[in-house]
Amino acid sequence: MSASVPFVSPVDTPVPRPERRAVLRDAWAVGLATGSSGLSFGALSVTSGLSVLQTCLLSLLLFSGGSQFALVAVVGAGGNPLAGAASAVLLGLRNGLYGLGLSRLLRVRGLRRVVAAQLVIDESTAMATGQPTPERGRLAFHATGIAVFVCWNVATLAAASAARALASPQALGLDVVAPAAFLALLGPRIRDRATAGTALLAGAVALAAAPLVPAGIPVLLAAAVGALLVLARR
Repeated sequence: MSASVPFVSPVDTPVPRPERRAVLRDAWAVGLATGSSGLSFGALSVTSGLSVLQTCLLSLLLFSGGSQFALVAVVGAGGNPLAGAASAVLLGLRNGLYGLGLSRLLRVRGLRRVVAAQLVIDESTAMATGQPTPERGRLAFHATGIAVFVCWNVATLAAASAARALASPQALGLDVVAPAAFLALLGPRIRDRATAGTALLAGAVALAAAPLVPAGIPVLLAAAVGALLVLARR
C-alpha cells in the first residue's frame, strides 16, 4: 500500500467532537464490515481440523486475516505446518512495512507500542494515513484497529462454535471459503496489466507445482515468483 503520513506536530491538539464522532463512526463501520470475515475464518479453521480454542487463539494472537487463512488452508490440505507458517509469515510481512511507516505518526513507547503493533493491519493503516491531521490519524488508527479486532474475534468464536456443532461442515461448502477469501483480497489490487500478469503467472506456477510438491509449497513458490517479478520491474 502506498500512503503518505501526515505531518506530525510536536504538540497534540484535541480533535473537535463532531470530527471525533465521524472518525469513530467510520472506524466501527469498517470494523463491522471487515470483522464479518471472521465468520468465514472460524468455520474454515474448524473444518480444517483445528479446535475452537486453537482457532480463537489464532485470531487473538496472530490477528492478520490473510495470514490466518493461509495457515489453516495449508493445514487443512494436509500440508506441513511449517509450510503453513511460512505462508502466513510471507503474507504478514506487509504489516511490518506498515509499522515502519506509521511509527512517526503514532509516537508510542513501551507497552503501548506492543498494543499498537497488534493493531497494524490494512484497515487501520488506511484509515490513519487518510486523515488530514496527525491527531485524527492517531484516533482513526486506534479506533479502527480496536473495532476490527473486536468484531473479528467475536465472529471467529461464533462461527467456530457453530461449525464444531455441525456433523459435517464440509457439506455446507465451507472448504471453498479460503480460495474465495484470497480472490477477494487479490481482486482490488489488480489495477494494471503488469499486476494482472504477475498474478496469472504466480497462479500458473502454483497450479503446475501442486501435483508435484507437498501442500503449502505451491503457495511459497507463487509468492517467490511474484516477488521476483516485482523486483525485476523495479
